Amino acid sequence: MAQTYIFDLDGTLLDTLADLAASVNYALRTHHMPEHSLDDVRRFVGNGVRLLMIRAIPDGEQNPQFEAAFQTFREHYMAHSLDTTHPYDGIPELLAELKARGKRLAVVSNKFYAATQELCRHFFPDTIEVAIGEHEAEGIKKKPAPDTVIEALRQLGVTKENAVYVGDSDVDIATARNSGLPCISVLWGFRDRDFLTEKGATTFVEAPSDILDL
Repeated sequence: MAQTYIFDLDGTLLDTLADLAASVNYALRTHHMPEHSLDDVRRFVGNGVRLLMIRAIPDGEQNPQFEAAFQTFREHYMAHSLDTTHPYDGIPELLAELKARGKRLAVVSNKFYAATQELCRHFFPDTIEVAIGEHEAEGIKKKPAPDTVIEALRQLGVTKENAVYVGDSDVDIATARNSGLPCISVLWGFRDRDFLTEKGATTFVEAPSDILDL
């Protein structure tokens, strides 16, 4: 069993989709752009909020209203990120058990830094030791670059030996590979088994408690 667990956040520990979609559509509506379905937003997430909005806004960054709409999204999401977001069933119990076994736990996310920190403090104050979000000001590249994983390991004070990465997307598979870590792909998140298999996933779990058996 691993000694260090590096978790993705959205789609892995937390079901954030409804709140993300609500903020996307609020921004689009505010700036008189067509809105998207929940399934649309599910396909858009995974590469950070800027790319989420590039995918959601007609013509992406070429749209003259892009920056204004992106700022509206950020402001709305920071105010509403806890409206419906919740841990997936079994996640709090998994983290508590890993902690009880003396494991080291961190989160790395492409969500902007302030939201990552806020969500982890709110939902996992006693289990997640380190939470790293998108933080370009410090020169830390977002996933799938290994930078956030390297920074999380540094803050934990551990090496990548006996560490494992847990995520729900192709970005997570690539992040684990680029970080030199084995990857556990979860099947309760934003992507299904066929998609993950196509992207190179080899180890799957259907429920959080399954991680304890690996």
